This record gives sequence, structure tokens and C-alpha cells, in this order.
Amino acid sequence: MTGCEVKRRDGPARISILTTPDGPVRLPAVMDTLRLFPDLSSRELSNVPLAAPEPFARRYHCRGSGQPVAVHPALVPDVSSGDCVLVPGWHTALSNPRNYVDWLVHLKEAIPPDTAWYAPGAALPSNVHILCYSGFDLFDYTAVDLKTAQNLFCLPEGEFPREALEDGVCTCPGCRESDLLVHNRLALEQELALVRQFIALQQLREFVDARARMTAASVAILRHLDRQTRFMEERTPVARSVRLGAMSGDALSRPEVRRFADRVLDRYIPPEGDVAVLLPCSARKPYSVSQSHRRFAGAIAGRAVELIVTSPLGLVPREIERIYPAAHYDIPVTGYWDREELAFTAGILAGFLSRHPCRRVIAHLEGGALEAARMAADLSGTEMEVTGGDRPASGESLACISDALSGERAVRHDVVRGTLSWQFGTDVDTRGMTVRWKPPNLSVRRGKDHLFTIDPGTGLLRPTFEGWKYIPGVYRVEIDDFAVQGDILAPGVIAADPLIREGDEVLVEGPQAVATGRAAMPAFEMEASSRGVAVRVRKVKREKIQ
Repeated sequence: MTGCEVKRRDGPARISILTTPDGPVRLPAVMDTLRLFPDLSSRELSNVPLAAPEPFARRYHCRGSGQPVAVHPALVPDVSSGDCVLVPGWHTALSNPRNYVDWLVHLKEAIPPDTAWYAPGAALPSNVHILCYSGFDLFDYTAVDLKTAQNLFCLPEGEFPREALEDGVCTCPGCRESDLLVHNRLALEQELALVRQFIALQQLREFVDARARMTAASVAILRHLDRQTRFMEERTPVARSVRLGAMSGDALSRPEVRRFADRVLDRYIPPEGDVAVLLPCSARKPYSVSQSHRRFAGAIAGRAVELIVTSPLGLVPREIERIYPAAHYDIPVTGYWDREELAFTAGILAGFLSRHPCRRVIAHLEGGALEAARMAADLSGTEMEVTGGDRPASGESLACISDALSGERAVRHDVVRGTLSWQFGTDVDTRGMTVRWKPPNLSVRRGKDHLFTIDPGTGLLRPTFEGWKYIPGVYRVEIDDFAVQGDILAPGVIAADPLIREGDEVLVEGPQAVATGRAAMPAFEMEASSRGVAVRVRKVKREKIQ
């Protein structure tokens, strides 16, 4: 019997524990799988080509009588929670990125999420990063041993002639003893240790972005995965408290970036004002603590809706500048915007201006941001004033924006309403609420009722039980009839709002109690898993919220 419990997620990648007759195995890992799964040595006809049609696969595919359970893209998988899933021939998919992703998504969506995934004969130090990122957990030494037989020296950067063993490129025990087999195996083990570290830090994408640049196929797989918008978005945490590295144009397609931009357009409710000022971003985040934005704030004096134009996020309204990834992204600043950045940013800004028309739009920008704003004005049919000059933060430019806003009425900026609209997709009436706001801490009350606090690490609001009354019907988790005495495990979940992603604030409701906490897995995993923590509970009360 096996069992698999996911302990940590970072997109499709996981750190998990596979329970085996020999004891627990921490994944992702490389092992002697014939020792772990003795049944493998006696299986026949298990290497049916992945592209084989359904009749051929049904005739020749061998599921196996024990663990791991072999699956094929053309067949309905016969897999249960806790199984180890084997995809025979997966090493052949690496050379066809489009099929790799199509087959992966098809199989992942058909198989319970609490299963371990084994890619036989596939893992090399140069590709294991993309295998793990796409959701594989278990590997063997077959591929590196084959490279050893071919006299090839394996590194994360690729495979090289054996002579590299003698050139001091590596000082592992295998290299010190001129043992190519030992070196190649150690190189794979070391790369997997790095992968586990970056998953634990929730920065595997940054690591994969760096590694993938050495191999065209890995870059292509990454890009095809990003095009699987729904698949990737629901597996990506809604917020992290760590840096998002936007070091290449591929950052525009990252699930976190797309989600932020989509919610700005589809959920976010701006302040009630008919004058908008477009501002440049800053290296320091959140923007409002930077010197330039403090100067902007003094010149604007609250007389306009403030919108920050930036790459890769497109547009960041002032009220949600602390929400991940707006306060967490890092991008190389060169002053040059390529065509993809301009088109993406212009599209987001044009969409926002079309949804929220303003009497006046003032672009206090320069360079690429100004070019993107002008493109957006053309797309949305908006007349735009420009005040930024060559240096938007200079005294002359600040005086210009101040004069341009002369006579305009003050805008009521509402961090609570703006954040709740982006976070929960609901319009909350915040009249009568009092806000104690001493960054990075925020507390919201109405009378004596404490409603919300802010998570300084992610910028998301944490509702109290009273606060949840203002957020009806969404982000709920329904549990079975049991007393809540700690975190909620997946087997106890009856239903979960499909909108829920890992990191979301949720309200847990059951016959015996309600609780508030943070989702530890997305909704589809809560409903389909038989193991693992579904909700990290913060507070419990016995009576239901009316």
C-alpha cells in the first residue's frame, strides 16, 4: 500500500510524502525504483507510445497489478487517491513541448491530486527542473546511467564530453575519483535538492526561468504551460510574501501576473472620482513609501484617482499597491520597453479606461510608460493630458501636475473597498467603517465590531467573523458534521467555492461550528483529495454566522 500527502505547493510542483512499505519517501526525489516497486521488473508491454491512438493503447497498455499504476493519455486512468502514477515513455515527450503540455494537462485533470507522479528514464540534471515544475515527483537513475554509458558528463547546463571530468568543473566525490557514474548520479541528486529548496521557498518559477534558458525545449514547455491559463492559475497561490522575479518577457504570461491584471479589470472597484492620474512605478515597493511617490502624493493632494503604470503588471491602482505581486515584483530597469510590454500594458490600461471612463485622464509619465499610455488612449478613445515632462519627479513637473489639478475636488480613496473588491470580487459598503492605518498594519471597525485586519506580507485582508457578514456567499468551505479543533483536513471537506486558491482567506461552515482561516490548497484539491490540510484555521466559533 502507498499513500501520498502533499505538504507544500508551488504551482504544479509539490513537496510531498510518499508512504511505502519501506517507509516514507520525501518527494521530489530520485531513487532505485526497482527496489521500491519490485513489480516493475516483471511488467510487459508498458511502453506504448504516448501518441498511440485509443484502440492501440487499450490493446497493449499494461496498468500493472500493484504500484506504480501506469497510465496513458489515450485511456481513462484507473487511479485512486494515494497511488503512485507511472507515465511510461514520458522521456519521449520532452522533445515535443506542445504534446508534453497537452498530455500533462489531460492526465492531471483526470487523476486525483493526492497521487505521486513517476517519470521513468527521463530525469537528467539539465531537465529535472521542468519535470518537477510540471508536476512530476519521482525519478530513477536510468537516464543519467545511459549518459554515463555514452561517456557524457552531466551538469544542469547540459551534457558534455567525459573530458570535462578532468577539467575541474566539479569537485564532487565522483570527480575526485574519476568516477563518471557517481558524478552523474550526484549531479541529479544535487539538482533535485535545489528544486526542493526553491519549492519550499515558493520561488521555483524563478529557478526554472533561469535553468530553462539553456534548452529550447524547456523554454517551449514553460510557454505552453503558461498558455494553459485555467490549469496554471488554479494551481498557483493567490499570494506569497516572497519576491516575484520578472527577469524576462515570459513574466507577462505568469499566472500571478495574468491573475492580478484580470482582477484589476474584472473585480477591482476604483474610488468615486472622474479625474485619473497615471503615474510611473518605482524601484521601492509599495510605491507609496518611495521618495518619488511621496512627492507625487504631495502634488496631487488627493484630487485624483491614482493609477501606476508598470511592467509586468500593466496597471496597479493605488488602493491595492500592497497586494501580491504589486509590492513584491522585481524587474531589471533599463528604460527600454519592448513591443510585448507595451502591448500588454496598453491593453490593460485601455480596458480599465473603457470600464471606468473619466472626465480627465492625466499622464504624468515618461518613456515606455508614456508610450503605453498613449497607445491605451488610442485604443479606448480617451483624450489624454500629459504633464510628466522628461523627469516626472522633478519640481517643475510636480508643479505642472499640481496646476493641472487646480480646482478639482478631493477623491475619497478607500483601501478597504478596493482591496475587498479585488480579493473577493464583491462590492462592500464601507460607509461607517473606521480605519486605523499605520502601514504596514491596518485595522477596520464599525462601532465596536472588529471587521478586518491586513496581512502585511501579502496585502490581503483577513475578515473576522463579523467581517465575513459583508462578504456573502463566496469563498466558503463546507465541512462535514464534526467539531473543529484545529486545521481542516481535506477528507472533512464536502464542498468548496471553485474560486478558492491556495492562500485565500476562507470561511469554513459546518453543522457544529464555523471557522475562519487560510486555504492551504485550491478548491479542486479540497474536494478531490483524501489527505492533507485544506484550511489553516485561525479562529473557531460554535454558532453559525447569520
